[in-house]
Amino acid sequence: MTNTPDSGSTPPSNSSNAPSNSSSSLPSLRGLRIALLEARRNEELADLVRRHGGEPYSVPALRETPREPRDEVAAALDGLAAVRRPVTIFATGVGVEALFRIADDMGRRTSLEAILARSITVCRGPKPVAALKRFGMPVTVRAASPHTTRELLDAVEALDTVVAPEPCALEAALIVHHGERSEALVTATRSKIPNVFELLLYAWELPEDTRPLVRLVDEIIAGEVGAVAFTTQVHARHLVAIAEELGKRDALVEALHGRVTVVAIGPTCAETLRSLGIPPHIVPESPKMGPMVLTLARYLDGARSGL
Repeated sequence: MTNTPDSGSTPPSNSSNAPSNSSSSLPSLRGLRIALLEARRNEELADLVRRHGGEPYSVPALRETPREPRDEVAAALDGLAAVRRPVTIFATGVGVEALFRIADDMGRRTSLEAILARSITVCRGPKPVAALKRFGMPVTVRAASPHTTRELLDAVEALDTVVAPEPCALEAALIVHHGERSEALVTATRSKIPNVFELLLYAWELPEDTRPLVRLVDEIIAGEVGAVAFTTQVHARHLVAIAEELGKRDALVEALHGRVTVVAIGPTCAETLRSLGIPPHIVPESPKMGPMVLTLARYLDGARSGL
């Protein structure tokens, strides 16, 4: 098994991640049925599986539900308006876009832009950086690759060096969470900054129709899929929660230990799987979808060859 860092969520792929169709030497999935739990970019991931000769079986395990906490947004904007140099922390690009949309709807876009223009802005990864740039906003600190919560916490811990020699600048902060609240991030921020506002602008929830996930649990237990690809740790929790409701958690875990190959996009996802009793067989060196599918194909090719 190859262990490497990941973002805990699915980073955008690019031409360097996606395997080319032109090479006849690419490892092949040889028609194996690969269960894909990705929702937002399921077609892109399914295409990668097809290009490696696999049969994609898309069963989204997650939906993003928008939230409209206007009172909380107003309180954050009001609280930061008088702060000379606030800290703004973005764990998500979707959150950046949601914040601007809500501020627009409230007639507070100018206030938001003024705050961000003078902020020490910390971003978890390339997605919030790209989103802020689209709105013409500066980014001060980018968490190191591979952009997991651990690297974001390190960036927060290093804020003293960003504001030196004026530590009094660490007066108030805004955290824009991804689809669930990060207690670790809040604790780390509050250890540095006395006034912290939090926004959760969308939530990660189970799909409204969970019947496809129920079928997938039964098919995994029956060995009717060759592999399951987890592209975020939330997928792992949701799949196990469905199995728990069915009284089939032990059977699911047993199947994922042996008959069915488990691939996690990176170590955050892998850590969650291990905590659920499902150690992944594969964690690619690069935490992106293209390398994940390529590594899976190589692993399965090797297993068929007796390597």
